[in-house]
Amino acid sequence: MSDDDLPAPDQAPGAPHPRETAQLFGQERAEQDFLSAFNTGRMHHGWLLTGPEGVGKATLAWRIARFLLATPPVQDDGLFGAPPPPASLDIDADHPVARRMLAGADPGLACVTRSANDQGRLRDQIVVDDIRKLTRFFGLSAADGGRRVVIVDAADEMNVSAANALLKMLEEPPARTTILLIAHQPTRLLPTIRSRCRTLRLTPLSPPQMTQALEQAGAELPEDTAALSALAAGSVGAALRLLALDGLGQYGRLVALLGTLPRLDRQAALALAESASGRGAADSFDQLLTLIDILLTRLARTGATGQPPAPEAARGEAQVLGRLAPDPHKARAWAALAATVSARSRHGQAVNLDPAALVLDTVFKIQDTAAG
Repeated sequence: MSDDDLPAPDQAPGAPHPRETAQLFGQERAEQDFLSAFNTGRMHHGWLLTGPEGVGKATLAWRIARFLLATPPVQDDGLFGAPPPPASLDIDADHPVARRMLAGADPGLACVTRSANDQGRLRDQIVVDDIRKLTRFFGLSAADGGRRVVIVDAADEMNVSAANALLKMLEEPPARTTILLIAHQPTRLLPTIRSRCRTLRLTPLSPPQMTQALEQAGAELPEDTAALSALAAGSVGAALRLLALDGLGQYGRLVALLGTLPRLDRQAALALAESASGRGAADSFDQLLTLIDILLTRLARTGATGQPPAPEAARGEAQVLGRLAPDPHKARAWAALAATVSARSRHGQAVNLDPAALVLDTVFKIQDTAAG
């Protein structure tokens, strides 16, 4: 398998690559924080972009990189005075830097992601050799005002050796270099790496912002966009996965199954388990485990607050949640089960437990909790 055949580790399935994304929705605060630092001369050499997966961290990183490489250094007042400071990270699509970045050929940009191993398979970590390649990049002659930009996506996927190698670069950064670290779980990073970066926090998108982002990605929106937004929790990446794998339908069948409790519809349970097993069903299985976790969390929240979360993520969900989680006592039971199921799911995937057996075991535990 060639590198071209491997899935892009920095691209959500069904979505355009972040370098191809024209607009970033819902993250005006993070953009303005960066612009303020740029315009006031308080630019940091290391930036940590944090927030849930799929909310636009990579898109922002590419926007920042494009902006830095295309924007000339601020000059002292000349004959006609200094130009006004940039008010946006937008760069015209016809700008040479924008065209080169779209083609993946700008000499001032290096992007570090998980690479392929000797067997041609994508690694599950960024390794030290991926970071050491930056040494050659830093040794090349700089263009476009001498700036260089590095994007590490995702930095929390680095192993210990890679993290230590990057730390040395952050401690002694090359001149006019900006390092952008994307992190879904920043606590997994070395504290010394976090301390040497300025943080930009990105937040989940609102339903209208989600719709805008999905339309930009060319997604075919369902009739019930509110349900999609509820399940995706403000993440465009999660929404695209749900759309690609019939996540709304899968969640609806899961809610309908819980609606039969405490007298479980075993035929429906078997059908649900079989849908997540077999050849080519790995993505569907992963998504089903995620949806079960979401449903258990929504059950716990219903019992704790006394009302189901709004909006409904499936038809009839509010009635099912209200019946199965009527009080705080039941909320604690569902929360405990969510923790147990999550740990068991991780273990089951790690040891390659039969997906159908794992799903059925989980359904039976849900039935026991409902009856308890």
